[in-house]
Amino acid sequence: MNPIRLAVVGAGAFGQNHLRVIRENPRAKLAAILDTDPSRAALAAQPDNCPVFHSLHDLQGNVDAAIVSTPTTSHADVACALLAQGIDVLVEKPIASDLAAARRIIHASPGRIVQVGHLERFNAAILALRKMVTTPLFFEIHRMSQFTARSLDVDVVLDLMIHDIDLVLDMVQAQPGEIRAAGISILSKKVDIANVRLAFPSGCVANITASRVSTERVRKMRLFQPSQYVSIDYSRQDGAVFTVGAEQKISFQTLQVAKIEPLKAQLDAFLDSIETRQPPACGALQASQALEVATGILAKIEEHASLVAQTLASAP
Repeated sequence: MNPIRLAVVGAGAFGQNHLRVIRENPRAKLAAILDTDPSRAALAAQPDNCPVFHSLHDLQGNVDAAIVSTPTTSHADVACALLAQGIDVLVEKPIASDLAAARRIIHASPGRIVQVGHLERFNAAILALRKMVTTPLFFEIHRMSQFTARSLDVDVVLDLMIHDIDLVLDMVQAQPGEIRAAGISILSKKVDIANVRLAFPSGCVANITASRVSTERVRKMRLFQPSQYVSIDYSRQDGAVFTVGAEQKISFQTLQVAKIEPLKAQLDAFLDSIETRQPPACGALQASQALEVATGILAKIEEHASLVAQTLASAP
């Protein structure tokens, strides 16, 4: 079978990562690069002598699929233009900046593959944990990063927390019935640190904290379910399992993990869907459900901020 011809739309920091894994995958061929900065696109194309295109509409017939690694606010416009030409797409997370834009992608996608880059679904520790999930009762999740100038077009909920929202929804298999949240802006005009409590109809609760102004990098999830507690580290791709057995004896085991690079695994899954026409691991609908919760969280953060402002205004 001939390699699948791929375009990368957006050759910025994360676009460079996509370019790398495409070059390393024998099932894929880098067939086109587009970027709003022509010099950046030309530089990215040099190692492969890859064609640089200046318009999305010129891609038809030259590529089979495309990776959309542009700013979030442009995801819907770019993805819909590609889908209209019959080009399958992998859109970086979040799927779009708002639900209306996400719906545009869904409506444009019949007959096409739309995978959304919720990369942690391909983390080896998450893949191992997913096999063990029975009845989730409680999640405690921390995702913290040092401040960078990347992704400041969205707040920390859409930038970082969206990963964990997607994972929790996938494991609980439900939307939350209640959302409580608070967040503040520190180094940008958007929310930089946020904490949320999601309560599900089953009684499961998820506490999620995300920060992009931390002094350290933390990526951890703790899951409690009947007779079991599992702790994983996304960054190290490892975990520990504590199980309560007969006579309340607690056994410990290391989570069995086959480490992989999530971005490479994600690309392979995308190529599989293109070849088989089977739905991707995280499609537009699932990604939209995560975005819906994220949007609800942002509304609660605004509500909380207004309450705090009123309290401060009335303080003596």
